[in-house]
Amino acid sequence: MQHIYKDPAAVSHALAEWTTNLIETTLKEQDRFTWVLTGGNSPKELYDLLSKPPYRERINWKKLHIFWGDERAVPYEDSRNNAKMTFDHLLSHVPVNPEQVHLMQTNISPEASAEAYEAILHEYFPPESPTFDLVLNGMGDDGHTLSLFPHTAVIHEKKAWVSSFYLDAQQMYRITLTAPIVNRAKKIAFLTFGSNKANALYEVLKGARNVDLYPSQIIQPAHGEVDWFVDEAAAALLK
Repeated sequence: MQHIYKDPAAVSHALAEWTTNLIETTLKEQDRFTWVLTGGNSPKELYDLLSKPPYRERINWKKLHIFWGDERAVPYEDSRNNAKMTFDHLLSHVPVNPEQVHLMQTNISPEASAEAYEAILHEYFPPESPTFDLVLNGMGDDGHTLSLFPHTAVIHEKKAWVSSFYLDAQQMYRITLTAPIVNRAKKIAFLTFGSNKANALYEVLKGARNVDLYPSQIIQPAHGEVDWFVDEAAAALLK
């Protein structure tokens, strides 16, 4: 489903309301909400909104269990670290339980970090059950999501829930959730805006299937559909 708004600010406000409503509704039927956060620049305004009234008061933060979709293997203090950005804009400003916030470790080897994170996930989710209540994804102008970059082997991972690899283009290791666990989430939402995303968004939603070129196409949930929150600039080619 496509939710198209005038500009990035309108997108962020709409997604803040949608997310808060989903959390409120879900917590009426179960006692925890498992949420995968995304990094980068796109969600900063969303996180700022959620950290302040009225959303801060509407969300029962004590019942949230927080995860990340991917991480750059750089120290937490590094400005490129996804967890640091999320704490700076959201988690440091809300009463979430620290023991329910699960960072991808970057002070150990990427391989060990992926293995440790997968172990945590298996504590939460049985092998064949639905997984997260919500996965929030971004999309790059090259069509990547999570750390599933064009022409990387991890796109085609079938078994592992978490993987790590060296990304030559960025000269760094990445740690990422994989399609098998993300596609079993109950809800998946993409946050995407800007004219630089227009071509990739068109190809992902309307183009021929080519997951090696546009990895976001691999995100196909087993339950329901993907919700795309985009601005008019990103959606320009969809009309």
